[in-house]
Amino acid sequence: MSIKTSDVIFKQRIKEQMQDGFMRKSVANAQERMLTNRQLAADKLGNWDEWRENGMEIRNHVLDNLDYYLHQLSENVQKTGGHVFFAETSQQATDYIENIIKEKNAKKIVKSKSMVTEEIGLNAVIQRNNCEVIETDLGEYILQLDDCDPPSHIVVPALHKNREQIRGVFEDKIGYTGSSDPEEMTRFVREHIRHDFLDADIGITGCNFAVAESGSISLVTNEGNARLATSLPKVHIAVMGMERIVPTFEELDIMVSLLCRSAVGLPLTGYVTAITGPRESNDMDGAEEFHLVILDNGRSDILASEFKDILRCIRCAACVNTCPAYRHIGGQSYGSIYSGPIGAVLSPLLGGYEDFQDLPYACSLCQACNDVCPVKIPLSDLLLKHREKMVVQKITPLGERMAVSAFNYLNASPKLWNMGMKIGAKVGAKVIKNGKLPINVGAIADWTEARDLPQPDGESFRSWFANRDADTTVSGTAAVTGIVKAKIKEKIKANKSEK
Repeated sequence: MSIKTSDVIFKQRIKEQMQDGFMRKSVANAQERMLTNRQLAADKLGNWDEWRENGMEIRNHVLDNLDYYLHQLSENVQKTGGHVFFAETSQQATDYIENIIKEKNAKKIVKSKSMVTEEIGLNAVIQRNNCEVIETDLGEYILQLDDCDPPSHIVVPALHKNREQIRGVFEDKIGYTGSSDPEEMTRFVREHIRHDFLDADIGITGCNFAVAESGSISLVTNEGNARLATSLPKVHIAVMGMERIVPTFEELDIMVSLLCRSAVGLPLTGYVTAITGPRESNDMDGAEEFHLVILDNGRSDILASEFKDILRCIRCAACVNTCPAYRHIGGQSYGSIYSGPIGAVLSPLLGGYEDFQDLPYACSLCQACNDVCPVKIPLSDLLLKHREKMVVQKITPLGERMAVSAFNYLNASPKLWNMGMKIGAKVGAKVIKNGKLPINVGAIADWTEARDLPQPDGESFRSWFANRDADTTVSGTAAVTGIVKAKIKEKIKANKSEK
């Protein structure tokens, strides 16, 4: 399993995405709309910073006492008739779910949107068991039909596609013949997959928050698909990251209020569902069997590291919606199921620097993500920590390390620095023509693709400043001398008049 979604090198992915005019326009429009709605919803709530502070304290409290709340949650899930499985790795999680599929002889599974199931590559495991899996979230369904295109946004996974592209996917894959009107296409998909809910043997969901005091799981959605996936199949499997816990329903209320406003700019989403165990004998609907898979997959290591704060994340994508880097390069450029600032921090932690060493640099450190995060994660600080660790571990490119070492050596010696500046100014004046160098390599080549290098005049700044200072002193001395001479002449003339 890997959260990696592309083998194309990072710079090439960026170049390809930068040519996608629709994607860039779509992302820009979505960011502006979501941020505007978020601000309006936050203003109506009042005391938004206090709510953020409460959210941060709740998440920190849970992380500081995670062992206690995991034990309480598992005990209460089992008391209500559910089954709990702790998976240390993604392999253990998928093995457990695969065993359930085989035990039930399942032939069809319906899924609601879940980033953690994307993280463990669950769909591929289901399909290798000759079992059909249907993503029932509209965005995820589009991507699944389109040859399992990876999500480009945490909340809006198909943000990079326009309505004509989506219509083409529906026409090719499920025989759609209507227009590209979003409402018409949505209505067709609803009718097309409705029978899948009725035929499914198992329903699989994620978990926005689990409530430790009751053993409940909470799902926050804008479509009714999650309720159908948990109510109609006989077996319901929920998969959650081990940190996604709140102590009681009181804290759940606060976290859902923060999540809805930060994700889509609404006081409340279409559906907020709480499920506690399997159905009871007097219930009208619900699964007869409930399994909760609690996933570690590296989270314990993160919890014990300097990156602990990232586990406060509630996957609202507010940081993605404000990120200027994401606006220009889009979600596909990150090469991970997690994009934007959260992806730039989390992907190297879950997938390693070998695959994601470029992501901490996909950031201008403007700190806009820090300002909008509903649980106050210092994302820009964590990105700097990644850069620092990669330097210490010598993961950064050799050429970059050599260039920085040379800079440090020169910068430590005033004489060498001054000499280098004087020589550099003279050489630069000769070789830089019209903002370009004869040979462009490395970072300079990347810079000059969109910008011109400054044109030196052959003199370093320090030399210019020193000469300017000297000129000012000379002219100042001459002026003073002239004033003194004039005053002496006036004095002599005055004395002669008195005589």
